[in-house]
Amino acid sequence: HVLVAIVMEAEAAPFAEHLGLQKVDGFFPPHTPFVCFSGEHHATKVTLVTMGKDTVYGTGMDNVGTSSASLGTFLALSISEANGHPVDLILNAGTCGGFLRKGGAIGDVYLTTGVANHDRRIPIPGFDVFGVGKLETMDTTTMAEKLGYKTGIATTGNSLDWVEKDDELMKANDASVKDMEAAAIAWVAKMHDVEYLGVKVVTDIVDGGKPTHEEFLENLHSAARSLQDALPKVLEYVTDMTGKKDQEL
Repeated sequence: HVLVAIVMEAEAAPFAEHLGLQKVDGFFPPHTPFVCFSGEHHATKVTLVTMGKDTVYGTGMDNVGTSSASLGTFLALSISEANGHPVDLILNAGTCGGFLRKGGAIGDVYLTTGVANHDRRIPIPGFDVFGVGKLETMDTTTMAEKLGYKTGIATTGNSLDWVEKDDELMKANDASVKDMEAAAIAWVAKMHDVEYLGVKVVTDIVDGGKPTHEEFLENLHSAARSLQDALPKVLEYVTDMTGKKDQEL
């Protein structure tokens, strides 16, 4: 059973359509904004969740950021287990920023090897390590080589843009991609003892000089199409490797 967690509807819609996933009404509590789709792909149960639209602040925008991502993923894992379908793997798919200094380019697909935070600055011994929240995730080296993708660490923050201190910490994290949810979803996965794998497509170059929001909006739809192409390939690879150890992926 693979849980695919995608924050934005624009990123998730092409994938759901491509796999023929059907919306599941009543999966989440009615007072939450999260949306669930379900189906099968190559005999593997696939549950897709998006974080829905904001109703709390009245904006109607996608619920981006770590709060909704962690809560939506937590509920999806808990509900799936309660329904007799425990999740074996979380695929967190979405767009991200890339870095020229790490060889990133628009349209690149990355499979994450770890996660960390760059905006949880707590300069107190012990809390500083907690704030960064660095976690190693699946070794995706062989998978990336076979599928033609890149690998690297995802660094997470709750702002689309960044300030100088963020960049200092992103470098310290050895980040190859920057997003707004990976570290939160990986934290929930770790809590549930479920494997986490991030599949990220670059929409903007963090250190490229162009305004992040302009580049992101310009490339969002093409990135969603790239996810539609990449995610089934990753699912097929994972399914084919069922029964083998993480290190062999």
